[in-house]
Amino acid sequence: MKSLLNNLTFRVIIAIILGVMVGYYFKGFAPTAQLISKIFINLITMLIAPIIFFTIVLGIANMGDMKKVGRVGGKALLYFEIVTTFALLIGLVIANVLKPGRGIDVNKSVDASKVAEYQKAAHDMNWGEFMLHIVPHNVFDAFTRGDILQILFFAILFGYGLSKMGETGKSLLVTLDKLSKVFFNIMKIVMALAPLGAFGSMAYTVGTYGTKALLPMAKLMGSVYLTMFLFIFIVLNIICRLYKFSLWRYLKHIRQEILVVLGTSSSESALPSMMEKMEKFGCSRSVVGLVIPTGYSFNLDGTTIYLSMATIFLAQVYNIPLSIEQQLTIIGILMVTSKGAAAVTGGGFIVLTSTLAAIKVIPVESVAILLGVDRFMSEARAITNLIGNGIATVVIAKSEGEFNDIAHTDSSVK
Repeated sequence: MKSLLNNLTFRVIIAIILGVMVGYYFKGFAPTAQLISKIFINLITMLIAPIIFFTIVLGIANMGDMKKVGRVGGKALLYFEIVTTFALLIGLVIANVLKPGRGIDVNKSVDASKVAEYQKAAHDMNWGEFMLHIVPHNVFDAFTRGDILQILFFAILFGYGLSKMGETGKSLLVTLDKLSKVFFNIMKIVMALAPLGAFGSMAYTVGTYGTKALLPMAKLMGSVYLTMFLFIFIVLNIICRLYKFSLWRYLKHIRQEILVVLGTSSSESALPSMMEKMEKFGCSRSVVGLVIPTGYSFNLDGTTIYLSMATIFLAQVYNIPLSIEQQLTIIGILMVTSKGAAAVTGGGFIVLTSTLAAIKVIPVESVAILLGVDRFMSEARAITNLIGNGIATVVIAKSEGEFNDIAHTDSSVK
């Protein structure tokens, strides 16, 4: 029993169950639960910027060859585009087959006032602004806000500059490596608090939103979870087989990160530990440092599936038939707009709103239908995003000959 209590995976599972029970029976506890959840997320967020920075800088500086850095980045972006396109297609197909939007009472479900902020944000959103956003106007501001893309951009430049110093830069490289180890040690302390974060998040979600909002939307939720399951165990499993590694061993290796994401509904809560786990799985530090942070903006498989299904769902709610051409147009728009979904808070809703505004067929205010149950589907999105990014890292590492099969075998038996 003592060994079970010392197991982080077991403690997180118990915390999630307790969180659901407390949220259901003690709804007044929701504000306190939210506070607990936010403290844990803040602790994780505090570590994301320095860990990403040190990992990328050390990886690039040790790699030395900037052509290789460019090749790894190019491969990663190509992989992201191909896989997220498959995610869009599978979401579209299942939404058309299962028709989760049929029979929803629009008048009871829509509160258009809640979606006003997303409409405004969607109106301001464009691809040019997203590209401009990648380059920070102030490096310290990027670190203060924890902007992953801007930190990634600066870290690549810093790593390149350090690699050009040769022997002169060795002492700085050693110092950065020591600092990196300090932050990973801090992360181990923070991850020990993961059960508290999972408990607070689940208690807040159930206590605030309850279960009544779920009943009318049960078919949509079931469809989304089924699609995520099929995507992971069919599409991603095929990719794993093609690159000769086991999906099951990989999932077992990151089981703690999956449970933390399940409890907190945020894939960012597992980002620092995920980077460490992928190195232990056998991927080189340089590949992990480039692929994982980039994937958090460009490889959101779960979010992409949800966006395509939500668009078709809303069309079904309003009894709006969409032609094949219109659905292909939706895919084309989402292939571009979904890449910026992680750049801002509420990104998924903003992208969905901007897509509806662009196709001008489905009422934009219909997004409000999803607000009440979105929290209950965010776990599926976040877990799929997490799993997809890890698999992308292994694929790129193997294609570059930067994967240690011995480490992979060792990690699978732990």
